Amino acid sequence: MKKDETMNVWRINTRTGEHNAEPAPETWAHLGGRGLVARILVDEVEAACEPLGPKNELIFAPGLMVGHMLSSCDRISIGGKSPLTGGVKESNAGGSTGLALTHLGIKALILEDKPAGEEWKIIHLSADGVRFEPADDLVSLGVYEAASRLIERYGKNAAMALIGPGGEMGLRAAGVQNLDKDHTPARIAARGGLGALMGSKRVRAIVIDASGGRKPPIADLSAFRAAQKVYNKALMGHPQTTVYHDYGTAAMTNMCNHFGALPTRGFSAGRFEGAEKLSGEHMRQTLLDRGGASETSHACMRGCTIQCSNVYGGGDGEVIVSPLEYETIGLMGSNLGIDDLDVVARMNWEANDLGLDSIEVGAALGVAVQAGLMDWGDGERALKLIAEIRAGTPLGRILGNGAATAGRVLGVERVPVAKGQAMPAYDPRAVKGTGVTYATSPQGADHTSGLTIRAKVDHTDPEGQAELSRGGQISMAGYDTLGVCIFAGFGFAAAPETIRDLLNARYGWDVDAGILKELGRETLKLEREFNKRAGFTPADDRLPEWMTREPLPPTGAVFDVPEEDLDSVFDW
Repeated sequence: MKKDETMNVWRINTRTGEHNAEPAPETWAHLGGRGLVARILVDEVEAACEPLGPKNELIFAPGLMVGHMLSSCDRISIGGKSPLTGGVKESNAGGSTGLALTHLGIKALILEDKPAGEEWKIIHLSADGVRFEPADDLVSLGVYEAASRLIERYGKNAAMALIGPGGEMGLRAAGVQNLDKDHTPARIAARGGLGALMGSKRVRAIVIDASGGRKPPIADLSAFRAAQKVYNKALMGHPQTTVYHDYGTAAMTNMCNHFGALPTRGFSAGRFEGAEKLSGEHMRQTLLDRGGASETSHACMRGCTIQCSNVYGGGDGEVIVSPLEYETIGLMGSNLGIDDLDVVARMNWEANDLGLDSIEVGAALGVAVQAGLMDWGDGERALKLIAEIRAGTPLGRILGNGAATAGRVLGVERVPVAKGQAMPAYDPRAVKGTGVTYATSPQGADHTSGLTIRAKVDHTDPEGQAELSRGGQISMAGYDTLGVCIFAGFGFAAAPETIRDLLNARYGWDVDAGILKELGRETLKLEREFNKRAGFTPADDRLPEWMTREPLPPTGAVFDVPEEDLDSVFDW
């Protein structure tokens, strides 16, 4: 496959400060995003290494379609060996990081080694190259204040990826945050502890000044524009685009509650009596009534036409947090017995400011309730426990290292994790195809690796769920390799030929209509190979035993997909 000679791999040694740009190897040329992360890990990282040690690498890889502001197609994949799961990890986000990297001709940015000293650094990237600058004034600052200082220093046109106090402390729930189109550090690559990995490199922020760069070249501009037009029409014509534009991801609250899959009080039930107060419909009306800084629709990336994000403002017209998403609502709301969106939004802001994954923190707080550290529905106590994380107390560090750690230390069995990563807001007993994804995905429990709730099946019937998950996992691994948002899939599903046409026009390739699945299968194969080398076995492709025996009200479902089905997911 023809290489893009304009895109290089930039390597930075965080111990010595040495850096260089080099052409990508032939085997990397056809990959981007998640697939390229997996390829680099298999090729370069000892799978048995310590995740926070010098042998691990932190990888930033824009997807194959990133660089031209195609709607919902400018995502950045960030990866490495996960400090949380001990296996392969790719976490992606919107914002401006991916776009800026491509405009500097960066196919992948790889941070290597580990400094011997304690000094924190800023890495500045531009058309002039790489430079290290001190980050003394950012140490211990929350993400919002740190981003404000960085913007004041480097200007509003710079893209940024940064960590918060959670990453500084090496907490396994820490992510890497990126600026959205309004320069708010709200787009977090949250999952798997990659903020802790960045912290281990003593890098507080990466600043990308793409002002001296240019868009990646397009081999056939007329063909690219024609395919873009077809894709845009299909995307805007899909009814789900309107739903997500109006209600955002919070549209899933009532849907999951209907299926009995909404995590409630520590995954002890699937239907929450306060669900309506947490719904997308209620949120939209609340924000419309409040006005001020509130926005019911908001784009996380420039050029996005779906605009599924939001700005959640309070009754005083001021911003509480942006965005407030369904996963946070599920894990910090119904999962904790809390039915007040204002409280959930405040918790969300605190997690963001610490640079932490709200899914992981919400699940850890659910464990804390079971351990007697708070009561269901007590939002103020939940905020105090998050304050413990900020203070770096022993209890705070336990919670900040995620649900699995909290369960082990606090002696709680009912912990909703797979491969050590907390489950998102879809109970796998009521949506069993997604449960198969949680169990078998190389990434650990992750709805974006293959969500099945929209399939027209009986979600509580174990029959056929492995096959359903397989298809979802292949497609999502492909989309993540392209740098495509999950919701862009509505457009590509309606006009699947446009993936082929866009890639061929962009790169001068000659791929066929099966390219999405080809990329997905290759990515999953690489990820599983890395995990195998890291010591994972089929025993890791399971859900917690308590979910196989504890019925979930109101459906009474247990997770009963046969183990032989789980073991056959990747037989294709």
